[in-house]
Amino acid sequence: MALKKFFNPSSVAIVGASRTKGKVGYEILRSMLDGGFKGGIFPINPKSETIEGLKCYPDLESIGQVPELVIIVVPAKAVPTVMQQCAKIGSRAVVIITAGFKEVGQEGRELENRVIQIARQGHIRVIGPNCLGVIVPGSNLNASFGGEMPAKGTIGYISQSGALMAAILDMANANRIGFSKLVSIGNKADINELDIIKAFAADAETRVIAGYLESIVDGNTFVNQAEQISLRKPILLMKAGVTSAGAKAASSHTGSLAGSEVAYECVFERAGIIRCSSIKQQFDYAQAFANQPLPGGSRVVLITNAGGAGIMAADSVEQHGLSFAKLSEETTAKLAAKLPASANIHNPVDILGDALADRYEFVLDTVLDDEGVDVVLVLLTPQAMTQPTATAEAMVRITHRKPAKTVLACFLGASKIAEAAKILKKGKIPIYDSTEMAVSTIKVMTDYLRWKTRPKRVVKLFAVNRRKVENVIERYLRRGSREIGEEDSKEILEAYGFVTPKGSIATTAEQAANIAQQLGFPVVLKIWSPDILHKSDLGGVKLGLENATAVMDAFDLMMHRIPKQAPNANILGVLVQEMCRGGKEVILGMHRDPHFGPLMMFGMGGIMVEVLKDVAFYLAPLTAEEAKQMLINTRTYKMLKGVRGQESTDIDAIAEGLQRLSQLVTEFPQIQEMDINPYVVGRAGTTAIAVDARISVEQS
Repeated sequence: MALKKFFNPSSVAIVGASRTKGKVGYEILRSMLDGGFKGGIFPINPKSETIEGLKCYPDLESIGQVPELVIIVVPAKAVPTVMQQCAKIGSRAVVIITAGFKEVGQEGRELENRVIQIARQGHIRVIGPNCLGVIVPGSNLNASFGGEMPAKGTIGYISQSGALMAAILDMANANRIGFSKLVSIGNKADINELDIIKAFAADAETRVIAGYLESIVDGNTFVNQAEQISLRKPILLMKAGVTSAGAKAASSHTGSLAGSEVAYECVFERAGIIRCSSIKQQFDYAQAFANQPLPGGSRVVLITNAGGAGIMAADSVEQHGLSFAKLSEETTAKLAAKLPASANIHNPVDILGDALADRYEFVLDTVLDDEGVDVVLVLLTPQAMTQPTATAEAMVRITHRKPAKTVLACFLGASKIAEAAKILKKGKIPIYDSTEMAVSTIKVMTDYLRWKTRPKRVVKLFAVNRRKVENVIERYLRRGSREIGEEDSKEILEAYGFVTPKGSIATTAEQAANIAQQLGFPVVLKIWSPDILHKSDLGGVKLGLENATAVMDAFDLMMHRIPKQAPNANILGVLVQEMCRGGKEVILGMHRDPHFGPLMMFGMGGIMVEVLKDVAFYLAPLTAEEAKQMLINTRTYKMLKGVRGQESTDIDAIAEGLQRLSQLVTEFPQIQEMDINPYVVGRAGTTAIAVDARISVEQS
């Protein structure tokens, strides 16, 4: 394992160990002793001879041997000196607990950079600074000030917040949740979230990877590697700090809608990461992944002793898009033979309020044998005759004998089910205090299964004219222009296989009428200026002009009014363009996230994208399946499919447009934002038209 010395060291030195209770240096040493660490423990403090019965050393060199792990708790300004000592004696694994680095400002940032420079020169790996420490129950290692050592388990936990990890430890201990390893990464000056996730992926003791993050260091690498890790082990993350609308003003519709929250959602979806909104939800999901096999599918059986609980669970099953397992005739016959006549032998299986433990045991045993069942959720409410403890014991017996299928429990109540909850947790059956959370967990597990077994991603590459696009972009970058004009934007789109409407620029009303007659009526007029991005806001778009007089009048009105509304705009004329008839207007777009690259967007076009904000995002490059899924993820998908006698829209044409756009922005990182709006798409077999386009570029 790559970080073995952090997780299973033979000896640990604590630089800054203290005799004073309440100080971090004391609490870490005390945690090491209370945890029962079997290796050597070397307190370092030049002012003490012994601490807690252990010999104390003035510095690392005086130990006389090389500690495999060094914990640093001295003041921030003294850390570089300690790091130099580590390099000198050959210690290669260091955890810096000390705060006061880049989190406090520029001076701290410079100090942190100095520390890492020493580390790299000395071939030292560093966790921290500004962290809680490292805990490995299996190695009896509690090199932290987080409190009591948790139970040994199969969840590997990573946290960017030390304080939150302390709270997580307390909650986990109260709920008997075990861990393989816990790592607080703090400022992640060296070892970052991906390093730990990769270590957990390679760790035989870790079955589930969970954590709390505030940022991700290398977006593209994270996505690619996390996707591969998710195929082997589930990753459950809480992600905070994503509510900002964006770091800069966006000029496109896509840019204005694509905040960092959207980016992280896309990253997690691509990488198969399960997003958690709270510690409780994360633990609820994690205990299922850690202790139960993945479901073979989404067919659920409910076993209940109460109608109300069964109805609530059944509602949740339907709302989450899961399916009710259809019990076989053999199964229902077995149930009918032993259950009371008033029991419901179909799914949900209602075994009535007087059900004792033996009735639960019989029904669970029977339905687990049914080949049409993937998941069993056992519901119990503590009524006068109910035996929660005995029922829990029976469930553990059955599941240990028949471990192939997923079994979850939802025991409602408090004190009456407390002992049963302990038995279930010890027996590795996840228990939930609400039907919604239990069914939500089943949904998450089945979604993860679907993600793992999805077809291999195949990104189609279209035949395109890259040279033409290179020439256009280079021309704009040379003259320092960020916004590519509409005509040049359409030239770029045409190079990637899009069809655009015919049109020309007019500088006089008569010229506009001439162009219109050549194109054929009706036509569209658009004000032509590199300084006016949202033409409609200024009355710079006129649709459906049916004759030359209407064209000339619209031209004159635009050229009269718009210079007054935008006096600083360089108005070059008016674009006269053929008008697309029929079809639905949609928008295809892209915003380049600074960490994760191009985010593709789809939504209803025209001004509706801003009004409805019914859009879907996904990371480029797109496969055909992902492009179609973007459409399905919008509320307006039904409109595209055709409702109440309306003609359906060519879904495949939209999906292909998204793929072509995805290829364009992947191959040209200079493109920062772009919209094709509207993209007019008719019924299957007709040609989709990119009516208008906006492209922003920067030197990559």
